[in-house]
Amino acid sequence: MSGVSLVLRSTRVITPEGTRAASIAVAGGRIAAVLPYGADVPAGARLVDAEDDAVLPGLVDTHVHVNDPGRTEWEGFRTATRAAAAGGITTLLDMPLNSLPPTTTVAHLRTKQAVARTRAHVDVGFWGGAIPGNTEDLRPLYDAGVFGFKCFLSPSGVEEFPELDREQLGRSLAEIAGFGGLLIVHAEDPGELAAAPQRGGPAYADFLASRPRAAENAAVEGLVAQAKRLGARVHVLHLSSSDALPLIAAAKREGVRITVESCPHFLTLTAEEVPDGATEFKCCPPIREAANRDALWQGLADGTIDCVVSDHSPCTPDLKSPDFAAAWGGISSLQLGLPAIWTEARDRGHSLEDVARWMSSGPAALAGLSRKGAIEAGRDADFAVLAPDETFTVDPAALHHRNQVTAYAGKRLYGVVRSTWLRGDRIVHDGVLAEPSGRLLERNDRT
Repeated sequence: MSGVSLVLRSTRVITPEGTRAASIAVAGGRIAAVLPYGADVPAGARLVDAEDDAVLPGLVDTHVHVNDPGRTEWEGFRTATRAAAAGGITTLLDMPLNSLPPTTTVAHLRTKQAVARTRAHVDVGFWGGAIPGNTEDLRPLYDAGVFGFKCFLSPSGVEEFPELDREQLGRSLAEIAGFGGLLIVHAEDPGELAAAPQRGGPAYADFLASRPRAAENAAVEGLVAQAKRLGARVHVLHLSSSDALPLIAAAKREGVRITVESCPHFLTLTAEEVPDGATEFKCCPPIREAANRDALWQGLADGTIDCVVSDHSPCTPDLKSPDFAAAWGGISSLQLGLPAIWTEARDRGHSLEDVARWMSSGPAALAGLSRKGAIEAGRDADFAVLAPDETFTVDPAALHHRNQVTAYAGKRLYGVVRSTWLRGDRIVHDGVLAEPSGRLLERNDRT
């Protein structure tokens, strides 16, 4: 217990063993011990009493499009990480596309790291990209510290990050499996998309028909087959189709090394509530019907879905035209994911322990972030202090991401983030943010 500089106390601390009244002792930016609530405060340590507010492990968001550099007018490291910190997120992993350059070579990774280094309010790591023709770049990127590799099976929406066809997928996956890496996959089958009716305009029903569940289901089926054949580790990004859950569950039972995520918008929003022309709700794959949402929650409850992450994919307001076919697809939710999920979870009888597992320990485990994701000795002292029974109404003007477009505008949500702590320092307090102090993370970093 030497060197303890902070004791954070609460009657509701969310630990791997459950929720309990506890005092968290912090030394050198890490959790030194989780002590009984009334434990003596070491000499020289600062005591912060959160009283009845819940203390969760800082959230880990492994699916964020920061778009910086190159499309910084869409988002940037300073604004994205401000929004993350305000929402209780202490670690995020940046996706390899929508920035210019994309993270498909070591040189491109170094460019992104240089841009992020002084601008990050939270800890930031990077995914690499698997695209046609860069198979030889994958191992060097892995050795340089990316946490894994993202690919698309259908067009990504940006020309500098093409999709992989079946043969290219097999080649990339074999290479990644050879050095024990992880491939994370935007799983929509291009053939199923091409066969679906494609009608432009403001009608959400037409857009939904253009991205059928069959596209996700077929892509997941093919991915399972490839992973089984190669013994590879794969992860399904932003699962929207609940029809794919039985296939994923069966693959897990057979020992296929597959994990899956879903997102707050799929778990809290429904197709039935999307107004025509409201392209702030557009994402790919799409928000589906209420019955589909209920089945996704069942997949969370039974463990088929491993984690919940944002897929924060912003753009400038002009790209959200009322035509669903033409509008950019992406939902901005970094700051709102925790209250959005907690609002729905509490109505369905879930606990904050469940939320911490889905949004902190689950994503941390996916990326191999062994110091993140739990309140226990030895982990980084990253915390989100939440008033779970307080409500607020989403005001876009109060959001910190660069372009204040959100599908959650006007929604009343439970869960106010009182403060966010990064390695024992309070980086957000009652909505006020400190200067950037985040670090850049690498897969092989053990410091």
